[in-house]
Amino acid sequence: MALSFCGNKSNAYSVTKGVLNNPCFVDALNLVPHVFLLFITFPILFIGWGSQSSKVQIHHNTWLHFPGHNMRWILTFLLLLVHVCEFSEGIVCNMVMGTNHLHLFMPAFMGFVAATTSVIYYHNIETSNFPKLLLVLFIYWVLAFITKSIKLWKFAEDKDASQYLRLYITALLVILYGLLMAVEINVIRVRKYVFFANPQKVKPPEDLQDLGVRFLQPFVNLLSKATYWWMNPLIVGAHKRPIELKKIGKLPIAMRALTNYLRLKDAYEDQRTPEDPDRSPSIWRSMYRAFGRPILLSSTFRYLADLLGFAGPLCISGIVEQLNCEKDPVGNNTMVSDTHFENYHMSYRELLENSSILAVLLFLALILQRTFLQASYYVTIETGINMRGALLAMIYNKILRLSTSNMSMGEMTLGQINNLVAIETNQLMWFLFLCPNLWAMPVQIVMGIILLRHFMGPSALVGASVIVLLAPVQYLIATKLADTQKITLEHSTDRVKKTTEILKGIKLLKLYAWENIFCDSVEETRGKELTSLRTFAFYTSMSIFMNAAIPIAAVLATFVTYHILNEKGPSPSQAFAALSLFHILVTPLFLLSTVVRFAVKALVSVQKLGEFLQSDEIGDDSWRNGDISVSFEAGKKPMGMTKAINRKQPMRYQMDNYEQPTRRQMRPSETEDVAVKVTGGSFTWGNNLLTLSDINIRIPTGQLTMIVGQVGCGKSSLLLAMLGEMQAIEGGVYWSNKNRNSVAYAAQKSWLLNATVEENITFGSPFNKQRYKAVIDACSLQPDIDLLPFGDQTEIGERGINLSGGQRQRICVARALYQNTNIVFLDDPFSALDIHLSDHLMQEGILKFLQDDKRTVVLVTHKLQYLIHADWIIAMKDGTVLREGTLKDIQTHDVELYDHWKTLMNRQDQELEKDIQQDSQTTLERKTLRRAFYSREAKNQIDDEDEEEEAEEEDDDNFSTTTNRRSKIPWKVCWCYLSSGGFFMVFLMIFSKLLKHSVIVAIDYWLANWTSKISNSSGTDISETRQDSYSLLVFIILCAAGITLCLITSLTVEFLGLSAATNLHHNLLNKIIHAPIRFFDITPLGQILNRFSADTNIIDQHIPSTLESLTRSTLLCLSGIGVIASITPIFLVALVPLAVAFYFIQKYFRVASKDLQDLDDSTQLPLLCHFSETAEGLTTIRAFRHEARFKQRMLELTDTNNTAYLFLSAANRWLEVRTDYLGAVIVLAAAAASIWSFHYGLHPGGLVGLGLTYALTVTNYLNWVVRNLADLEVQMAAVKKVNSFLSTESENYEGSMDASQVPENWPQDGEIKIQGLCVRYDPMLKPVLKHVNAYIKPGQKVGICGRTGSGKSSLSLAFFNMVDVFEGKIIIDGIDICKLPLQTLRSRLSIILQDPVLFSGSIRFNLDPEKMCTDDRLWEALEIAQLKNMVKALPGGLDAVVTEGGENFSVGQRQLFCLARAFVRKSSIFIMDEATASIDMATENILQKVVMTAFADRTVVTIAHRVHTILTADLVIVMKRGNIMEYDKPETLLEQEDGMFASFVKADM
Repeated sequence: MALSFCGNKSNAYSVTKGVLNNPCFVDALNLVPHVFLLFITFPILFIGWGSQSSKVQIHHNTWLHFPGHNMRWILTFLLLLVHVCEFSEGIVCNMVMGTNHLHLFMPAFMGFVAATTSVIYYHNIETSNFPKLLLVLFIYWVLAFITKSIKLWKFAEDKDASQYLRLYITALLVILYGLLMAVEINVIRVRKYVFFANPQKVKPPEDLQDLGVRFLQPFVNLLSKATYWWMNPLIVGAHKRPIELKKIGKLPIAMRALTNYLRLKDAYEDQRTPEDPDRSPSIWRSMYRAFGRPILLSSTFRYLADLLGFAGPLCISGIVEQLNCEKDPVGNNTMVSDTHFENYHMSYRELLENSSILAVLLFLALILQRTFLQASYYVTIETGINMRGALLAMIYNKILRLSTSNMSMGEMTLGQINNLVAIETNQLMWFLFLCPNLWAMPVQIVMGIILLRHFMGPSALVGASVIVLLAPVQYLIATKLADTQKITLEHSTDRVKKTTEILKGIKLLKLYAWENIFCDSVEETRGKELTSLRTFAFYTSMSIFMNAAIPIAAVLATFVTYHILNEKGPSPSQAFAALSLFHILVTPLFLLSTVVRFAVKALVSVQKLGEFLQSDEIGDDSWRNGDISVSFEAGKKPMGMTKAINRKQPMRYQMDNYEQPTRRQMRPSETEDVAVKVTGGSFTWGNNLLTLSDINIRIPTGQLTMIVGQVGCGKSSLLLAMLGEMQAIEGGVYWSNKNRNSVAYAAQKSWLLNATVEENITFGSPFNKQRYKAVIDACSLQPDIDLLPFGDQTEIGERGINLSGGQRQRICVARALYQNTNIVFLDDPFSALDIHLSDHLMQEGILKFLQDDKRTVVLVTHKLQYLIHADWIIAMKDGTVLREGTLKDIQTHDVELYDHWKTLMNRQDQELEKDIQQDSQTTLERKTLRRAFYSREAKNQIDDEDEEEEAEEEDDDNFSTTTNRRSKIPWKVCWCYLSSGGFFMVFLMIFSKLLKHSVIVAIDYWLANWTSKISNSSGTDISETRQDSYSLLVFIILCAAGITLCLITSLTVEFLGLSAATNLHHNLLNKIIHAPIRFFDITPLGQILNRFSADTNIIDQHIPSTLESLTRSTLLCLSGIGVIASITPIFLVALVPLAVAFYFIQKYFRVASKDLQDLDDSTQLPLLCHFSETAEGLTTIRAFRHEARFKQRMLELTDTNNTAYLFLSAANRWLEVRTDYLGAVIVLAAAAASIWSFHYGLHPGGLVGLGLTYALTVTNYLNWVVRNLADLEVQMAAVKKVNSFLSTESENYEGSMDASQVPENWPQDGEIKIQGLCVRYDPMLKPVLKHVNAYIKPGQKVGICGRTGSGKSSLSLAFFNMVDVFEGKIIIDGIDICKLPLQTLRSRLSIILQDPVLFSGSIRFNLDPEKMCTDDRLWEALEIAQLKNMVKALPGGLDAVVTEGGENFSVGQRQLFCLARAFVRKSSIFIMDEATASIDMATENILQKVVMTAFADRTVVTIAHRVHTILTADLVIVMKRGNIMEYDKPETLLEQEDGMFASFVKADM
């Protein structure tokens, strides 16, 4: 049959009735504009583009600046859609006509091509900013409009035209072309690029000029917005290089926290009306005003998507019905023929009855529905993130203004503030994400039920009611889940606390052989946690079960009712439409419970936020605004002015000073130069109790003022009152004008930032090398800095290295000294320092450094010996000022006070002497620091396993290997996880899963068969009715089996996860507690703790549900594709390219998603830390006047975190849009395959419905497969980390002797022989003891001394077999200790360590965790250790509480408890490892006596760091570098003048 434009009739080309009356000619005319457009644009697109150099150089060419931009895109999309309809209508008509009439569909096809070209062309012109070329489009729209109008006019002349579909299509096209023409005219009107003399110049928006902005979603065109096309380079690039913070850049201005904060704040403040200023604004209303519009937009998208979602069931029923009808040939179509036109025209009903066209419509509906749905998600997420940023900024601003009393009186704890930041803002953000569901779901449910009623009649209501009635059950389960999670959290916090204690005191536990007792206590808590996890698992599986079983139950109920009412089953078209409707209905009902739960949580969060934002703020004192009382100013001598201009002050301060009038009238000279003056002041912390009353003081400028008094008399409060932190009841604080720029303030409780040492000291001031060095020397920080691994670039603070109290305090003082301020407030800077450091700081820092600068210094102190340096003294007592004046004044006027001070000074001087004899506390602190690093450096700071891997990756220049490594799924780790859950459980899970999915397929297959039989039968025979009932019975049985299997599978997965979690934690705990001590030296504590907290939590709660979701969605997709392929094998041809596309999408996405997830996690921590550190250091920040800098930092951190989160959610949208489009293609392919094979008579219609229903479910689950895969990959990292610890070697606990062979009372005498002993910490390291020989007689008192690192402590550890003894041996009472089981050896010896370790619990538990001793024995031990009276005084005596780490006792007392603990264990060998380091002289002397008397008959080995403690020993061993240098009685050694021992004693005297 020949192709011809107008058909083969002889008169097809005749124009006798007028040219325009020949329809074929009119159609040809319609081709002209399209051809014109293609001819002109193609050369411009292909040739012009290469040579254009005049492009505006602009970021990413995404600048869209022609007016009506979005309108044009939407109209073009509509135009394309109408062209598709026109084309399909033409094709169908052509098939009906006897011969080919190209003119029926050719213009439509060309129109489609031209419309596509127009939008590509437009986009290119817009991004290259060449508006003149738009003229081509303008001409095209005009021509198309005219030609289409002619066609419409010709149609309209025909009297029957109203029933033609083509009339409506043409009319639509005319309207669209007209609108596009209007858009084009508008561009000319606004931009004036043609017909006008001066075209308008435009500048790109700020964001696009800034190359740092990488988040382009707001700036790209509609197509790219809908498909996230602009994300491609980022996601594909992640494969080659991990995504870093630099790569994601910064946020566009409209999304920054500051912008959104201002929006929210305005909405919040606007609610305070002038009539009612105290009204507390509603947060809900302010959120609605600030962020309401995007939420409405998102809801609109959501409604559109939901309505389009119902196209699926409708099209399926249409296609199935059509195919069943088409078995009868198409005889009934009467041709609407007409001699005038001689063309066939179809009515629009006929179009909707064509199965191929329905398939295309279904495809388009799916694409649109998914696009709208993702757009809705994206808009809510973006709004949620914006709102969270705004709320965080609001909370932060409030924190900076919180009154100090709130913090100190405990009305606002740090915990509450952290919760607001970490939990409440996130709850609100999540609520906003789910918000559109609240009003979209009811509509969806109602629509669904109406359609069901349409398909299935009244029986549909039964099925729907099943779904609706079970919804409250789901809500109940959801609330139960939340409660269980709370309980689990409490238990796990408890467990982590216990684990932390064990790890901190692990050395002691091993030396005392107590590790198993403590291990059991952790296991006990873990048991409780597992019980609540079991409940959690049960409820989770119930929730999953409900979700899977409800649609089966609903379908069952509906079809059984239908059968009862109509005495036969439904037809295939009804059945499968109903089936897919139930699938649609379940989702909103399942989600509804979640949404309601989040809504309730959001209400609570908003209430908490409201209370917080309404809490008390700090008073606005006059100097905060700079209006300082003038009367006071006038009294200033002009002299003072010039003196205050500081050489070191930056220029702008000097400018400020010059602006003031220099002439001042003189006043009586009693107002000497005063920096601060308080008159008649009474101050309170806000609870109406006066803390300070009747304060009249002045602080002289440029001098050193000291405030002294007893503990708790209000010295610190006075400083804070001057800083304006307290509420003034009466009187006031007056600052001289130039002084209150900012005050350098060092608080009593040291406060550090999470930053490097240098940043902590400079604190935002410019770095000045000389000044910095001077400050460091004054605070003697250099030796401490030298010990840190990266010098002053080491991170300190919460997350950095833990410094001791003295080191922290000195850094805080250094910060105050470094700042360029006129006034320095130091609050008891000496409290944590020993005497040498205090003196040095006083001389170098305060007297020299500060006084040279003529800075005003206020110093609160208890060290009265420094009073002689003071220029001015304020003595306080009970919140009032006792005396004020110079030391001379006080000496003459208040002799009593002066004498009192003198006696105190004498006492302090004695302490001073005693202190000098001691090895100072600082050396000790430095020593602990050095030890911590020494042991780590040995392993060269091998940190997390991950870092090693990353290092390896970076060495690989060859990209492909890296790529593979990053995109591979960690199968080995997955297998390790599953196998730790037990093989039986794994088998059960796999088996039940496969069975369940087979049964579900069987249910649907049976339904398809049954309904096709019904549609074929006439329904009269009895046998057929019987067969029908039989089919129904099988259907019921299958459904019941399916529901049971749903229950079984959901339980197996959860409990598999639970048993895996149980085993992994149990093994991890045992491995770590029994690891050699070396492991704890080289592994940072935080890293081990992370395995027990974060990683265990992931294994406990997150992996099982991810695994369940992954297996379910994968099996659903596979079974769906299997069903389609078995019905229409030809579908497999289309499947191959789809599978390839899917493989690449998931491969790229998983890598990028993992990186973005890491970025999100790593940017969240600094933000939370910044909040808590701000809340802790409020007074310091406000005194320094650094609020603005901290706000800026907070905004930066928030924006960084939001950027990462936005990119993560955009990446999720990227994936979902792509998998959804793939799903739509699968549906189209399945439909096409079905229709094609149907026309060749391959199968009955019921199965077509089955295939299409499955194709629809596949689209829903494809993206879940990838999302869950990506999540599982991230979560499996936790298993990998735990696993890496499971491979650590344990200590050899067995020994070669049996415990039963060791005598009960060994060691009886305490005789020790050391023969050729060589010891090292690790086979890789050098030996620390080399061939040591010694003999200690029973009952001897031995002292070991030597410099740091000489091997003294290593020797003491060798007695306990804690280190690697690789040569030689230690024989105690005739037994070689290396052969003994460790438990036996360690439980028979006693040791006291240098650092006192106490555990939380009772005193009894700390002395005797094994519960072996009587109370008398415990009291006896306490008496020996000088603690009996103190313990008696405590509530509960032996059962008195010891807090974590023994914080409620002083260091000295803790050391005495450790001593008592050693006495309780009556061992004949007793080792003291520098045990008296932290005890004062008096107590130490008592102890020495006790050891001599109570242990007269035992062997005592003392490792000494103050040599005078071992002068009375029977034997002294002097060590150096792992060798014994001197070995004799102390008297003998002292006679050797040049010996080491003698020199030690001399130095110590």
